[in-house]
Amino acid sequence: MSDVHIDFAVVLTILAVVTGIGWFIDKMWLARRRRSVIGDAKPGMIIDICRSFFPVIFAVLMLRSFVAEPFRIPSESMLPTLIKGDFILVNKYSYGLRDPVFHHRFFGNGEPKRGDVVVFRWPRDPSTDFIKRIVGVPGDKLAYRDKTLYVNGEAMKLEADGVYSASSNSTTTDVRYRMVETLSGVRHHIIVDPNRPAEGLCDTAMGGVNKALCSGDEITLPAGQYFGMGDNRDGSFDSRGWGTIPEANLVGRAFFIWMSWDSQSMRPIFSRIFSPIH
Repeated sequence: MSDVHIDFAVVLTILAVVTGIGWFIDKMWLARRRRSVIGDAKPGMIIDICRSFFPVIFAVLMLRSFVAEPFRIPSESMLPTLIKGDFILVNKYSYGLRDPVFHHRFFGNGEPKRGDVVVFRWPRDPSTDFIKRIVGVPGDKLAYRDKTLYVNGEAMKLEADGVYSASSNSTTTDVRYRMVETLSGVRHHIIVDPNRPAEGLCDTAMGGVNKALCSGDEITLPAGQYFGMGDNRDGSFDSRGWGTIPEANLVGRAFFIWMSWDSQSMRPIFSRIFSPIH
């Protein structure tokens, strides 16, 4: 059963269908009829609205559904890669094209790779979009011990990179360390809080892979399931807390910051604008 919910994409699809029907009827029949009547070349108000808005609505729907979709980062779970107030673009065709209503993949077979920053529909509530970094793909054996990620028995390399300086958008003043993690060849920054236990964000009550991982055991990801973690390792509600990400919930790969807004100073953060996401 598809988890259909009313969101902007569904509203846009409905508007495209309604105005498209009006545009089509006018193109096929009404316009001819008007041309055959001398002195009556103007369409009615409803048809005029359909003719004016359908091309724009259809173009926006196609771009947003199948090319790139904008999102706003609302939290600090992906620090330091993404900060609260970043506006990003998500590549909608990286993992195959999906219809905007039922989310069925109808073209392409791309899959996330370890290290990809991915937007997906949260498994607990598919009407909510989350963003995390993929650290495990189907068939991987994962473990998380002493704030180090192990993939297929290999510890992912961590290098110290100083103390993390929070932006003015940040809501915490805790001292956190900036690290460089090498995840299967992909180098990216993470931050860790030395005062929080590694298992602090785990939810052992869920059982299954979560309980095993939170206990320091090795888990194996089932077919069609991905494991996502925030780069803010001790401040991210992620797969450690709510489980794996089904392939069907994937939205796309985050690749570009097109705007960043500092809510405290009420101005753009120009140094982040037009930055790629790694």
